[in-house]
Amino acid sequence: MAKVVADFRRVLPDAQIWVFDNASTDDTAAIARAAGARVHRVPAKGKGNVVRAMFREVEADVYVMVDGDDTYPADHAAMLIEDIVEGRADMVVGTRLESHDSGSFRRFHGFGNRLVRWSIGRLFGQPVRDVLSGYRAFSRRFVKSMPVLSRGFEIETEMTVFAMAHAFVLSERTVPYGVRPEGSESKLNTFRDGFRVLRTIGFLFKDLRPLLFFGVAALIAGLASLGFGAFVVHEYTLSGEVTHPSTAVLAAALALTAFILLATGLILDTVNRRSNEILRLITDQVVRYRSE
Repeated sequence: MAKVVADFRRVLPDAQIWVFDNASTDDTAAIARAAGARVHRVPAKGKGNVVRAMFREVEADVYVMVDGDDTYPADHAAMLIEDIVEGRADMVVGTRLESHDSGSFRRFHGFGNRLVRWSIGRLFGQPVRDVLSGYRAFSRRFVKSMPVLSRGFEIETEMTVFAMAHAFVLSERTVPYGVRPEGSESKLNTFRDGFRVLRTIGFLFKDLRPLLFFGVAALIAGLASLGFGAFVVHEYTLSGEVTHPSTAVLAAALALTAFILLATGLILDTVNRRSNEILRLITDQVVRYRSE
């Protein structure tokens, strides 16, 4: 921790260095404080809770977030900040997958990252190179707009999807990713946290693109209704009677379900649009007020 603080202080001498201590039981807080960082304790465990505290407690024009395990190079911080300062992006992600040591990722982490990238690209229509990177730079507008709903390691996924869904400009810069120092262990559980990330993508897709989510469900229900209904109609034209009334009832129920799903998607899409307009207006006013 002391090395991370010293490295970023050297690279960004005018920056305030904050360390958010997430209920650690070792000497992390004392070491960070001795190295000259401002320490803020976050008692609620989980990286999402930490990021929520970071976004609410820190006031700045440009933010840089990095994990404290010394796997990301401080020398690349200026490169990430550049796009923010020049107004080319609201969030810059330091992508790790093109440049990393052989022991940087645990087993299945590479596959998991590719699966998450593919899912987001398919559902939200924007390809990304690294969704789970913990090295990012943000504009004030992005930080003060994002509500941060996640509690754990799915926070990086939420930030990426939030930027896409709310028309924030996202850029990616390649950074080398190192190996954890000896004695440092990751809190990430491959399967448990991987499932949480995929679940978060599904929920965000439903919440942020409701018309597409419920529209697809309505289409499936409608096609199923047509299929079962066609069977009943065909039977009736041949015999003059319906010998499978349960199939007819199922077709009608599926048709009704399709209409309800479509109506739900349309209503939620309208609510989302109005909510986004209000969020942007409030955020712009807050940012303008604090900048003055």
